Amino acid sequence: MTNFVQLQQVSLKYNEEESALALYRTSFGVASGEFIAVVGPSGCGKSTLMKVVTGLWPATAGQVMVADKPVTTPLNFVGMAFQNPSLLPWRTTLKNVMLPLEIVEPHASRLRSDREAYEAKARELLALVGLKGCEDKYPWQLSGGMQQRAQLCRALIHEPSLLMLDEPFGALDMFTREELWLALQDLWIARRPTVILVTHDLREAVFLADRVLVMSARPGRIILDCKIDMERPRRLERTYEPESVALVHELREHISAARAKAAA
Repeated sequence: MTNFVQLQQVSLKYNEEESALALYRTSFGVASGEFIAVVGPSGCGKSTLMKVVTGLWPATAGQVMVADKPVTTPLNFVGMAFQNPSLLPWRTTLKNVMLPLEIVEPHASRLRSDREAYEAKARELLALVGLKGCEDKYPWQLSGGMQQRAQLCRALIHEPSLLMLDEPFGALDMFTREELWLALQDLWIARRPTVILVTHDLREAVFLADRVLVMSARPGRIILDCKIDMERPRRLERTYEPESVALVHELREHISAARAKAAA
Protein backbone atom coordinates (compact mmCIF):
# COMPACT_ATOMS: atom_id res chain seq x y z
CA MET A 1 0.00 0.00 0.00
CA THR A 2 1.27 3.47 -0.89
CA ASN A 3 2.00 5.68 2.11
CA PHE A 4 0.02 8.90 2.46
CA VAL A 5 3.22 10.63 3.62
CA GLN A 6 6.61 9.46 2.31
CA LEU A 7 10.04 10.99 2.94
CA GLN A 8 12.93 9.49 1.01
CA GLN A 9 16.51 10.48 1.91
CA VAL A 10 15.43 14.01 2.82
CA SER A 11 18.04 16.53 3.93
CA LEU A 12 17.58 20.19 4.77
CA LYS A 13 20.10 23.01 5.19
CA TYR A 14 18.96 26.44 6.33
CA ASN A 15 22.01 28.00 4.67
CA GLU A 16 25.31 26.92 3.16
CA GLU A 17 27.12 26.39 6.46
CA GLU A 18 27.53 22.75 7.50
CA SER A 19 26.26 23.59 11.00
CA ALA A 20 22.96 24.64 9.41
CA LEU A 21 22.20 21.04 8.39
CA ALA A 22 18.95 20.28 10.26
CA LEU A 23 17.90 16.98 8.62
CA TYR A 24 20.14 14.37 7.05
CA ARG A 25 18.93 11.58 4.78
CA THR A 26 15.68 11.18 6.71
CA SER A 27 13.33 8.47 5.43
CA PHE A 28 9.97 7.22 6.73
CA GLY A 29 6.41 6.63 5.62
CA VAL A 30 2.98 7.16 7.19
CA ALA A 31 -0.04 5.21 6.00
CA SER A 32 -3.39 6.91 5.46
CA GLY A 33 -5.23 7.20 8.78
CA GLU A 34 -2.15 6.26 10.81
CA PHE A 35 -1.11 8.12 13.97
CA ILE A 36 2.63 8.49 14.45
CA ALA A 37 4.64 10.36 17.07
CA VAL A 38 8.13 11.80 16.55
CA VAL A 39 10.47 12.08 19.54
CA GLY A 40 14.16 12.85 19.99
CA PRO A 41 16.72 15.10 21.68
CA SER A 42 16.07 18.83 21.83
CA GLY A 43 17.14 20.58 18.64
CA CYS A 44 17.20 17.38 16.58
CA GLY A 45 14.96 18.75 13.83
CA LYS A 46 11.49 17.56 14.87
CA SER A 47 9.81 20.88 14.12
CA THR A 48 11.86 21.22 10.92
CA LEU A 49 10.45 17.86 9.88
CA MET A 50 6.93 19.30 10.23
CA LYS A 51 7.84 22.23 7.96
CA VAL A 52 9.27 19.90 5.31
CA VAL A 53 6.22 17.61 5.28
CA THR A 54 3.77 20.52 4.96
CA GLY A 55 5.82 22.35 2.34
CA LEU A 56 6.54 25.37 4.55
CA TRP A 57 10.27 24.80 3.96
CA PRO A 58 11.47 22.96 0.83
CA ALA A 59 13.88 20.06 1.29
CA THR A 60 17.47 20.64 0.16
CA ALA A 61 17.78 17.04 -1.06
CA GLY A 62 15.60 13.95 -1.31
CA GLN A 63 11.89 13.68 -1.99
CA VAL A 64 8.79 14.50 0.06
CA MET A 65 5.52 12.97 -1.15
CA VAL A 66 2.06 13.57 0.32
CA ALA A 67 -1.06 12.03 -1.20
CA ASP A 68 1.04 10.61 -4.06
CA LYS A 69 2.26 14.07 -5.11
CA PRO A 70 5.64 15.74 -4.55
CA VAL A 71 5.50 18.57 -2.03
CA THR A 72 6.77 21.73 -3.72
CA THR A 73 4.53 24.39 -2.15
CA PRO A 74 2.66 24.72 1.18
CA LEU A 75 -0.19 22.21 1.43
CA ASN A 76 -3.72 23.53 1.84
CA PHE A 77 -5.31 20.34 3.17
CA VAL A 78 -3.37 20.19 6.45
CA GLY A 79 -4.68 20.92 9.95
CA MET A 80 -2.07 22.23 12.40
CA ALA A 81 -1.94 22.76 16.16
CA PHE A 82 0.94 24.11 18.22
CA GLN A 83 2.00 24.56 21.84
CA ASN A 84 0.49 28.06 21.82
CA PRO A 85 -3.19 27.80 20.82
CA SER A 86 -3.10 31.31 19.23
CA LEU A 87 -6.85 31.80 19.30
CA LEU A 88 -7.94 35.24 18.09
CA PRO A 89 -8.98 37.18 21.22
CA TRP A 90 -11.76 39.13 19.48
CA ARG A 91 -13.52 36.00 18.22
CA THR A 92 -15.71 33.63 20.21
CA THR A 93 -14.77 29.97 20.56
CA LEU A 94 -17.20 28.99 17.81
CA LYS A 95 -15.88 31.65 15.42
CA ASN A 96 -12.27 30.71 16.21
CA VAL A 97 -13.01 27.10 15.35
CA MET A 98 -14.68 28.13 12.08
CA LEU A 99 -11.79 30.37 10.97
CA PRO A 100 -10.24 27.83 8.52
CA LEU A 101 -13.58 27.60 6.73
CA GLU A 102 -13.18 31.25 5.73
CA ILE A 103 -9.80 30.52 4.13
CA VAL A 104 -9.62 26.95 2.84
CA GLU A 105 -11.40 25.97 -0.36
CA PRO A 106 -13.90 24.61 -1.20
CA HIS A 107 -15.33 25.57 2.20
CA ALA A 108 -14.71 29.31 1.81
CA SER A 109 -16.91 29.39 -1.30
CA ARG A 110 -19.67 27.45 0.44
CA LEU A 111 -19.61 29.06 3.86
CA ARG A 112 -22.19 31.77 3.21
CA SER A 113 -24.78 29.40 1.74
CA ASP A 114 -24.03 26.47 4.10
CA ARG A 115 -23.23 28.40 7.28
CA GLU A 116 -25.88 26.62 9.36
CA ALA A 117 -24.47 23.18 8.49
CA TYR A 118 -20.90 24.34 9.15
CA GLU A 119 -21.89 25.82 12.52
CA ALA A 120 -23.57 22.55 13.46
CA LYS A 121 -20.37 20.69 12.56
CA ALA A 122 -18.28 23.06 14.70
CA ARG A 123 -20.65 22.63 17.64
CA GLU A 124 -20.42 18.85 17.22
CA LEU A 125 -16.61 18.98 17.38
CA LEU A 126 -16.69 21.22 20.45
CA ALA A 127 -19.09 18.84 22.18
CA LEU A 128 -16.80 15.92 21.33
CA VAL A 129 -13.93 17.53 23.29
CA GLY A 130 -16.09 18.64 26.22
CA LEU A 131 -16.64 22.28 25.22
CA LYS A 132 -20.41 22.21 24.78
CA GLY A 133 -21.76 25.45 26.20
CA CYS A 134 -18.51 27.35 25.51
CA GLU A 135 -19.33 28.34 21.95
CA ASP A 136 -19.94 32.01 22.77
CA LYS A 137 -17.05 32.44 25.22
CA TYR A 138 -13.91 34.35 24.28
CA PRO A 139 -10.39 32.90 24.67
CA TRP A 140 -9.71 34.91 27.85
CA GLN A 141 -12.72 33.17 29.42
CA LEU A 142 -11.23 29.70 28.78
CA SER A 143 -8.52 27.84 30.67
CA GLY A 144 -5.33 26.82 28.86
CA GLY A 145 -6.62 23.29 28.44
CA MET A 146 -9.93 24.52 27.07
CA GLN A 147 -8.10 26.73 24.57
CA GLN A 148 -6.10 23.72 23.38
CA ARG A 149 -9.32 21.74 22.93
CA ALA A 150 -10.68 24.58 20.80
CA GLN A 151 -7.44 24.62 18.80
CA LEU A 152 -7.80 20.89 18.04
CA CYS A 153 -11.33 21.52 16.80
CA ARG A 154 -10.10 24.39 14.63
CA ALA A 155 -7.43 22.12 13.15
CA LEU A 156 -10.06 19.53 12.22
CA ILE A 157 -13.04 21.64 11.16
CA HIS A 158 -12.13 21.62 7.45
CA GLU A 159 -11.66 17.82 7.50
CA PRO A 160 -7.92 17.83 6.73
CA SER A 161 -6.39 14.64 5.37
CA LEU A 162 -3.28 15.35 7.44
CA LEU A 163 -3.11 16.66 11.01
CA MET A 164 0.25 18.03 12.20
CA LEU A 165 0.67 18.57 15.95
CA ASP A 166 3.79 20.30 17.25
CA GLU A 167 4.01 19.96 21.07
CA PRO A 168 0.33 20.94 21.45
CA PHE A 169 0.15 20.00 25.15
CA GLY A 170 3.69 20.88 26.23
CA ALA A 171 2.75 23.96 28.29
CA LEU A 172 -0.04 22.29 30.25
CA ASP A 173 -0.01 20.54 33.61
CA MET A 174 0.02 16.73 33.71
CA PHE A 175 -3.68 16.27 34.53
CA THR A 176 -4.82 18.63 31.76
CA ARG A 177 -2.47 16.94 29.29
CA GLU A 178 -3.94 13.55 30.12
CA GLU A 179 -7.47 14.87 29.62
CA LEU A 180 -6.45 16.18 26.22
CA TRP A 181 -4.83 12.87 25.25
CA LEU A 182 -8.25 11.30 25.68
CA ALA A 183 -9.92 14.12 23.75
CA LEU A 184 -7.44 13.78 20.89
CA GLN A 185 -7.85 10.01 20.86
CA ASP A 186 -11.64 10.44 20.60
CA LEU A 187 -11.23 12.95 17.75
CA TRP A 188 -8.85 10.67 15.88
CA ILE A 189 -11.08 7.60 16.27
CA ALA A 190 -14.10 9.60 15.07
CA ARG A 191 -12.39 11.31 12.10
CA ARG A 192 -9.35 9.14 11.28
CA PRO A 193 -7.02 11.77 9.80
CA THR A 194 -3.38 10.90 9.25
CA VAL A 195 -1.56 12.37 12.26
CA ILE A 196 2.07 13.32 12.88
CA LEU A 197 2.65 14.40 16.48
CA VAL A 198 5.92 15.95 17.66
CA THR A 199 6.39 15.60 21.41
CA HIS A 200 8.98 15.42 24.18
CA ASP A 201 6.59 13.42 26.38
CA LEU A 202 7.31 9.71 25.88
CA ARG A 203 4.21 8.62 27.81
CA GLU A 204 2.17 10.80 25.46
CA ALA A 205 3.81 9.24 22.42
CA VAL A 206 3.22 5.67 23.60
CA PHE A 207 -0.37 6.40 24.64
CA LEU A 208 -1.46 8.10 21.42
CA ALA A 209 0.57 6.68 18.54
CA ASP A 210 0.47 3.60 16.33
CA ARG A 211 4.22 4.04 15.83
CA VAL A 212 6.88 6.17 17.49
CA LEU A 213 9.80 7.44 15.42
CA VAL A 214 12.98 8.34 17.31
CA MET A 215 15.28 10.94 15.77
CA SER A 216 19.03 11.25 16.24
CA ALA A 217 20.68 14.40 17.51
CA ARG A 218 21.12 17.17 14.92
CA PRO A 219 21.30 16.71 12.00
CA GLY A 220 18.16 14.67 12.48
CA ARG A 221 17.43 11.27 10.97
CA ILE A 222 15.22 8.37 12.02
CA ILE A 223 17.13 5.87 14.16
CA LEU A 224 14.19 3.80 15.50
CA ASP A 225 10.69 2.96 14.26
CA CYS A 226 8.81 1.50 17.24
CA LYS A 227 5.37 -0.06 16.71
CA ILE A 228 2.88 0.41 19.57
CA ASP A 229 0.70 -2.68 19.48
CA MET A 230 -2.10 -1.80 21.93
CA GLU A 231 -5.83 -1.92 21.36
CA ARG A 232 -7.96 1.21 21.07
CA PRO A 233 -9.52 3.07 22.70
CA ARG A 234 -6.70 3.18 25.23
CA ARG A 235 -7.17 3.91 28.92
CA LEU A 236 -4.85 6.21 30.83
CA GLU A 237 -4.15 3.37 33.25
CA ARG A 238 -2.32 1.56 30.43
CA THR A 239 0.50 4.10 30.62
CA TYR A 240 1.45 2.70 34.05
CA GLU A 241 1.28 -0.97 33.07
CA PRO A 242 4.54 -2.92 32.48
CA GLU A 243 4.21 -3.02 28.67
CA SER A 244 3.85 0.76 28.36
CA VAL A 245 6.53 1.48 30.96
CA ALA A 246 8.95 -0.82 29.12
CA LEU A 247 8.27 1.00 25.84
CA VAL A 248 8.90 4.39 27.47
CA HIS A 249 12.20 3.14 28.90
CA GLU A 250 13.23 1.74 25.52
CA LEU A 251 12.54 5.06 23.81
CA ARG A 252 14.36 6.96 26.56
CA GLU A 253 17.44 4.74 26.18
CA HIS A 254 17.60 5.38 22.44
CA ILE A 255 17.29 9.15 22.94
CA SER A 256 19.93 9.11 25.69
CA ALA A 257 22.26 7.15 23.41
CA ALA A 258 21.69 9.65 20.60
CA ARG A 259 22.50 12.56 22.91
CA ALA A 260 25.62 10.84 24.22
CA LYS A 261 26.82 10.09 20.69
CA ALA A 262 26.35 13.72 19.68
CA ALA A 263 28.27 14.93 22.73
CA ALA A 264 31.19 12.51 22.21
